[in-house]
Amino acid sequence: MLLAVFQELFTWIMLLIILLNISQRKFPRTEKKRKATILLAVDFLVVYSIIAILSATALPMWLGWVCVAIGIIIPIVFRFQFWPFRMHCSKCGKRLDYNHIVGYDENLCQDCYFELHPEEKRAEEEKKKTPEDKLEESFVNADKVDDINWDQWEPTERCVLTYVTDGDKILLINKKTGLGKGYINAPGGHIEIEETKTEAAIRETKEETGLDVSKLEERGTLYFQFKDGLRMIGYVFFTSTWSGTLIDECDETKPFWSDISALDYSSMWEDDRLWLPLALSGKKFSGYFIFDDLEMLDSKVVEEDDEEPVIVLDEDS
Repeated sequence: MLLAVFQELFTWIMLLIILLNISQRKFPRTEKKRKATILLAVDFLVVYSIIAILSATALPMWLGWVCVAIGIIIPIVFRFQFWPFRMHCSKCGKRLDYNHIVGYDENLCQDCYFELHPEEKRAEEEKKKTPEDKLEESFVNADKVDDINWDQWEPTERCVLTYVTDGDKILLINKKTGLGKGYINAPGGHIEIEETKTEAAIRETKEETGLDVSKLEERGTLYFQFKDGLRMIGYVFFTSTWSGTLIDECDETKPFWSDISALDYSSMWEDDRLWLPLALSGKKFSGYFIFDDLEMLDSKVVEEDDEEPVIVLDEDS
């Protein structure tokens, strides 16, 4: 009777233990638990073999029950070697998933393990990063302009700046809200979806100053990488053709005329002093900048070859 029961269960139990041991191989840090499944298999095999021998001889079968008892007692006595499996995290008590029950010797949930091993958490997060994630991270971590591959760099925001001149005067604004609040700048703002940069320049100038501008000349392109991940490209326009009445102020800005010879660069973004003199002299340029909030970390301004100015009104240049 005892042999019949073991014969019926033996194949299935051994198959289950073997499959469990094989599945444990895909989990790191599972040496103790893999050893435990082998010990359980050996224990069960020894008990089965002794009972089979007893059944084939004239020895009394009560010895088989003794063998079964010993086969149960040994795993109990050496339970830490035979049964290192736990249903709950040994640190926080959270119920473990199947993978952490049969694998991972420390019996910790993922959160608790990473709390104790932050370096492995970073390595795991690194594995999950896509090429796009790594590229974006390289932009954010760059401290020098030359550290960035600008051919792969793509802006998250596009904006315009429009400098309106009237003889020896230039139209500026005091920024009252948003990025650069408190700074002196040119009228400008974001390029809306399905809007060209020229259309945006005309619209933003009208909204912030009340003036209608035309015959815009594009003189420069600004590339800004911020440490918080913001990537902004700005197009710099100039014009001396305008009409209308200057408003006193609006919710976002307070416009005013300034003498070009008396520009207050100390009240502007740090980069302005590097490229605005070029733009005022009619030069074309490209500027590359890295900012940490309002602090400029690095910069490069490249003066472009002299070209005939491109004048546009209501279409992209």
